[in-house]
Amino acid sequence: MLAMKSLLLWSLWIAEGLSIPAQVPMEAPPADARRKLHGRFLHITDIHPDPHYIVDASQSSACHRRKPKKEKERSGYYGAPYRSGLCIAVLRASPICIHSDCDSPFRLTNLTLDFLDKNWASEIDFVIWTGDNARHDNDRKLPRTLKEIYDLNHVIATKMEDVFLKKGVPVVPSLGNNDVWRPNDIISHFSSLWSAFVPFASYQVFRRGAYYSVEVIPGQVAVISLNTMFFYDSNKAVGGCEWPDREDPGNLQFDWLDVQLDLFRSRGMKVYLTGHVPPSPGNYFEECYVRYVELSLRYQDTILGHLYGHMNNDHFFLLEADDLQFPSETDLDEKTSMAHDQLYETLIRDFADLPKNSKSTEYDDFGVVNVAPSVVPNPYLPSFRIFSYNVTNAEKIQDEANLTKKKDKKKKKKGSKEPKRKHGHRHGNSSRETLCKQHEYEDSWRCKLWEPWNSDADAPSRRNTLWTPLGYAQYYLPEERVMNKTRRPKFKLEYLTYRLDALHPAKAEMDSFAVDGFAYPVPVRQLPRSLRAGNATKSRYAPYGLGDLTIPSWLGLARKLGDASRGKLRRRFREYMYMGAGTAGPGVSEEI
Repeated sequence: MLAMKSLLLWSLWIAEGLSIPAQVPMEAPPADARRKLHGRFLHITDIHPDPHYIVDASQSSACHRRKPKKEKERSGYYGAPYRSGLCIAVLRASPICIHSDCDSPFRLTNLTLDFLDKNWASEIDFVIWTGDNARHDNDRKLPRTLKEIYDLNHVIATKMEDVFLKKGVPVVPSLGNNDVWRPNDIISHFSSLWSAFVPFASYQVFRRGAYYSVEVIPGQVAVISLNTMFFYDSNKAVGGCEWPDREDPGNLQFDWLDVQLDLFRSRGMKVYLTGHVPPSPGNYFEECYVRYVELSLRYQDTILGHLYGHMNNDHFFLLEADDLQFPSETDLDEKTSMAHDQLYETLIRDFADLPKNSKSTEYDDFGVVNVAPSVVPNPYLPSFRIFSYNVTNAEKIQDEANLTKKKDKKKKKKGSKEPKRKHGHRHGNSSRETLCKQHEYEDSWRCKLWEPWNSDADAPSRRNTLWTPLGYAQYYLPEERVMNKTRRPKFKLEYLTYRLDALHPAKAEMDSFAVDGFAYPVPVRQLPRSLRAGNATKSRYAPYGLGDLTIPSWLGLARKLGDASRGKLRRRFREYMYMGAGTAGPGVSEEI
């Protein structure tokens, strides 16, 4: 019986045009320090392919079994099928269930990655891929197995290799909570499965804990992929970063991360922190969360951003110096509640508590976490993000850095500064002093919260300069295109974070980029017709109008969202957060 099920899975994958994964993955291509930069990268997350998906199946069965005809009629199936709790064949070649509790049919997986292959693979520099490449284990009659998890990850990894890696585009995957099963040899298996993505220098570290770093722009920018399963408070197999357990896997990972950030900083490099489960009090064990915040603020001048998935909705939130304390279990404030149904209200309260005047804001005290929506339409419409970043004179600076390295390896690189010590923060509560007098705690990370913070107002996370993230364009599969039975579904622009004048840079700005023609944050052909000419002064596609994605820009947006008089902006933020543009309607009638 098991053999028959395995054969069925392979036959489904072959039928959908997916290649059978090789037993030995391809070798990772050598990093090319002079690879032409486009100033863009992709963030994709939560694909959740489901080989058991059946058209016309009931959502209550996770789209695995059909309802009887009488039950369909009672549920209103024939009047409004996609709102009745049924997944239907909305297009003969592409059955997709939207706003549902079902996972992704392979046709949706193919549609997404084929679209990226055709439209974006040649326009980006690297891919951040933040996990969950197996279906949810939400059907008691068809329980998910470890073999199925491995097989699904093999298929998606092979497709990612074909679309990106074979074109020389680095891919940085992270382990999702649905990519693991029980304590087993899963890390060993993924070290083989992801050997094409994990650099040889990181192989031994990955074998220990499934975390690693990749220099996506050698000598300049790295991505650190964290195994957030060691921080995730739903994982009862770990100790939650508690001290004095030095061997707790969460503590070991943070110790490694501290060394990595210090090393990259000493080399003058910049870093993105990525993973599956975002760092919030509602997701992480208490001490894991505080450790994450402390490292994020101590290395603010090195970290370009924090990019995560898992939540299946679109939002951002703040890491703050005031979070560096340890409330008791009975004294947790409301901020620890980050459940899906309370998320919007929690964020708005947090934003409303920010200093109203930007001049009184101590930007050293903040970090910003971006959580991207998912490919799986559960409940968000299928989505992905294309970020752009500042590459002004990048090639010239790379050449200068290489020349300096050859002349004097001991010479300090540009951008490496002495730590700037911060004072006055609430680094832990009063019990810290008593705790640190105990022998087993005196060398713990809790007792080092007064170490200097590396903050710099001129760092790329604070000011628009080389490597600064400038914005993102979010693409989605519109509801009306999915429901159209005569046209193939196509991803379209949902919204941009940019100001409209940034979409068509002036000639002077173009000349300052060392990447001919790629000063455009979004290729003109990937814009809706109304934005291609560059004469728009107002657009529903640009609700935020951010000049860049620095910490001051994000806090500026957060302050606006915290203002009760900004009802229209709040509504747009909430619509994007929970259901995508399908509920708000921006851009649903324009072709790209």
